[in-house]
Amino acid sequence: MGDAAVVEEAPFPLTDVDKWVLSQTDEEFKYHNWDELRQIIEANNLSVLKRKPSDLRRYMKWTAETKAQYGSMTNYLLAHRLPKAWGRPPFTPLSAVPFQEPADYRVLVNDWPYGLTSDITHIVVWSRTLIPTDPETGDMTPESRATVAAFVKRYFADRLGPGGQDRVLWFKNWVALQSVRTLEHIHVLVRDVDPVLLAEWTEEQEYHRA
Repeated sequence: MGDAAVVEEAPFPLTDVDKWVLSQTDEEFKYHNWDELRQIIEANNLSVLKRKPSDLRRYMKWTAETKAQYGSMTNYLLAHRLPKAWGRPPFTPLSAVPFQEPADYRVLVNDWPYGLTSDITHIVVWSRTLIPTDPETGDMTPESRATVAAFVKRYFADRLGPGGQDRVLWFKNWVALQSVRTLEHIHVLVRDVDPVLLAEWTEEQEYHRA
C-alpha cells in the first residue's frame, strides 16, 4: 500500500508532520531528545511531536482494528485501561480540582509513545475530572496549567529527589491534536527513571477497582 493510500485510509486525522513521517524509513527518522523536547514544550509547539514511522503505521493499524472491534477508542480504554470504579462518562469525580484526589486519576505508561530517545519514558495520566481549556484556542487556561504543574511536581519531580524537576516535562495536547478527545489526559515525560519508581507510579490501587 502506498503512502497516499495509507493517508486516505487513516483512522484519525493525520497532521502534516504525520504525513511527512510516513514518507520516511525508521533509519531516516530522528528521535526526539531531551533538549529538543524541552524546547518544543516551552514553545507549546506540540504539533511537531512525532512517532517513529513503523510505530505510526502500527498505531494507525491498531487504531482502525480497535475502533472496528470496540466501536470507539473510548470504549477500548474504558474496558482495558481506565479504572473500573469510574464507570462510563460523564464521570463523577470526587473533586472538581484536577489531580487533587488520587481516585480521580490513573497513571499509565503510554502504549504508543512518541519517537523518543531510549532514556525517556512517556507516561499518560488519565483524569476523570475535567481540565478546563480555553474554548477559542483549545489550549489550557492559566489556572489549569498551574494546577497541572503543581501535580506533576508533587507526584513525579519530588519523588525523583534533588534535581527532579530537571528530569520531568509535561504537556496537554490542544483539543485539535487529541486522538482521544472524550477522556481527559496529560502527557508526562521522565528522563532516567528507575523501573521500581515507575512501577510505583503506575500501580493500580484499590480505589481504582469497582
